Amino acid sequence: MTDSEDKYPHNFIRAIIESDIASGKNDAAVVTRFPPEPNGYLHIGHAKAICLSFGLAAEFNGQTYLRFDDTNPVKEDIEYMNAIQKDIEWLGFAWIELRNASDYFSQLYDFAVQLVRMGKAYVDSLGADEIREYRGTLTAPGRNSPYRDRSIEENVDLFQRMRAGEFVDGEHVLRAKIDMSSPNINMRDPVIYRIRKVSHHRTGDQWCIYPMYDFTHCLSDSIEGITHSLCDLGFENQRPLYDWFLDELKVNCHPQQIEFSRLNLQYTMMSKRKLKKLVDAGIVDGWDDPRMPTLAGLRRRGCTPEAIRDFCRRIGVTKNDNNVELAFLENCIRENLEPRAKRVMGVLNPLKLVIENYPPDKVEELTAPNHPKDASMGSRTVPFSSEIYIDRSDFREAANRKYKRLVPGGEVRLRYGYVVRCDRVIKDKRGEITALRCTYDPDTLGRNPEGRKVRGVIHWVSAAQSLPAEVRLFEPLFSVPVPDAEGEDYEKLINPASKTVCNARVEVSLAKAKPEDRFQFEREGYFCLDEIDSTGGALVFNRILSLRDTWAKIERRDNRQGQGQDKDQV
Repeated sequence: MTDSEDKYPHNFIRAIIESDIASGKNDAAVVTRFPPEPNGYLHIGHAKAICLSFGLAAEFNGQTYLRFDDTNPVKEDIEYMNAIQKDIEWLGFAWIELRNASDYFSQLYDFAVQLVRMGKAYVDSLGADEIREYRGTLTAPGRNSPYRDRSIEENVDLFQRMRAGEFVDGEHVLRAKIDMSSPNINMRDPVIYRIRKVSHHRTGDQWCIYPMYDFTHCLSDSIEGITHSLCDLGFENQRPLYDWFLDELKVNCHPQQIEFSRLNLQYTMMSKRKLKKLVDAGIVDGWDDPRMPTLAGLRRRGCTPEAIRDFCRRIGVTKNDNNVELAFLENCIRENLEPRAKRVMGVLNPLKLVIENYPPDKVEELTAPNHPKDASMGSRTVPFSSEIYIDRSDFREAANRKYKRLVPGGEVRLRYGYVVRCDRVIKDKRGEITALRCTYDPDTLGRNPEGRKVRGVIHWVSAAQSLPAEVRLFEPLFSVPVPDAEGEDYEKLINPASKTVCNARVEVSLAKAKPEDRFQFEREGYFCLDEIDSTGGALVFNRILSLRDTWAKIERRDNRQGQGQDKDQV
């Protein structure tokens, strides 16, 4: 589809690139980068940035660098670097070269020395709290540090001694000398180097001073020849500083920074720091918990990269912040899965149904299509026997006319099979239903009974010819649409129904299921095999999502009840 079609809205960044190419700017080249800090796993918000940087470059025959912003060794880890690479590849993108900000530490240090010798940077000996106090506020200008007028010679000496490791953490910092009265607080002599006597995962103990992000980012872009530096609106106020460093240092390549609105998705958090807190507190089962908005979690849950890319294009690229409904993402996933997911039957909450007039030793092979709309996907055989399982939700002892499933004395059709009638209900001493005694009509395979109406169609599996499986059902992790707005006490916001585990029975055909396969459990939703826990022959299935937006219905119901509507009217 083209951008002129309704599915994908206009992309203003694409228009900028097209204009640059037409004018011959950057010799009509397009070079982008994706620069994550390896301090956590990527989430769905990062997917938007990935699709933009990699997708636009590919569209215009350009190239994209993957660059790790590894300037803070206190928070970074090799685990995160490996996970980020895996996520980008899973999304379907390839980088021209992998770079690290640490590759440029020597060049960045030389740039910093150059600024000092130009009188554009100085070593400040104020503490962190004092620097914040001197910086002023959004409504009050800052004040010059008492160390701002140190001589160039003294600043060069102090900075070299910082580099040599003579000082302890926090004793000195290097600051750019710009304007303490600037209305843009980012321009009030920002810190560009600090002392961190911490071993780096790549450079070891080679360095004890590390550059700040604002200084590193623009110069790394320049070194790599980036033409269009794409970032979210959170960096818009930093753009003057981005340009200041490049202009003062008179670099050969001056990239253009372009900001776009970040992705905010309902019932999720878009902060690696906050997501890490969930992991560290054990609120979730790791970064790849299928309830997490991380790409690792979405992949394990069974979402397809095609659906994520489609979603990122559909939400559009603007400068206006918005809060995307979770149903929007789910709709993209459903549209992607519907034509490709093979149909199978799985009973999540089994209730045994004994067909008393069916030969007890007979096993009949019924034929079922793998997809009702695509004959090319073939068919499968479904074993049918005298004892089968149906879902408990498909039987009620008492029900009104709107209930279209099995009731005492009523008939239903078994999917791809016969019509059965419930004759007796078997209960244990506690009054719990343990089985149903039924009869079947042998003349109803593939046709309706004559002279009577069947209530509905339900799914089933053979009791003996089916497999036990653990099935995990997921709902949104948070119970409020915008959890980021509710403070830091995440435990109170967790949806208690975010994960439900069922001891299910599934078709024997699923014995050969692989983690990359997606299935529609008929009448239940879309599922995939859990790639971590399905070991040693165990079958563990994650529900990717239901067949309909049930969560939205629950939310609307709760809202109506809160407005005084009767529950039975909803």
